[in-house]
Amino acid sequence: MSKSIKDMGWDELVPGAALFSFDQTVDGMIAEVQPEDRTYAETNSKNAYVGDWRVIKPVWNTELCIDCQNCWLYCPDTAIISRDKEMKGVDYDHCKGCGICVEVCPTNPKSLLMFNETEKNEIALTKWPEKKEKGEK
Repeated sequence: MSKSIKDMGWDELVPGAALFSFDQTVDGMIAEVQPEDRTYAETNSKNAYVGDWRVIKPVWNTELCIDCQNCWLYCPDTAIISRDKEMKGVDYDHCKGCGICVEVCPTNPKSLLMFNETEKNEIALTKWPEKKEKGEK
C-alpha cells in the first residue's frame, strides 16, 4: 500500500519526483481558471501552510511592476496573486521563498526583490535600488 504524499515525511519523497501544482485531470487551460476555483493536487503547497519554512521572501514594488505575468507564470506554488492579467500581490501563506519570481522579473530595477523574512515590507520598499543604466554594474 502506497502512502499519500500528505502522510510522507520530507525524507520519504523520491528524488526527481514530479510534484504537480494542479489536479492533472482538469480539462482546458488552468490559467483560465481563477485560483479559488482550481483543483489543486495534494502535492501543492496550497493545501498546507508553508510560510514558516521561509527565511527570505519576495517583496513587490507596485510602482515598478509592468504586469508582465512572468512571476505568476513561473511560480511553482501559485503564490503570486493575479487577476485579469494584473499582479495583485504575494500569498505569503504559500510562498516558500524560492526566488524564482525575482529571477524572471524583467524590470530595471526588478519589481520583486528578496528580503529577510523578518523585514517589514514597508521598510524593504525604502531600500529599493535605483535604475541601472546600460553597462552599469
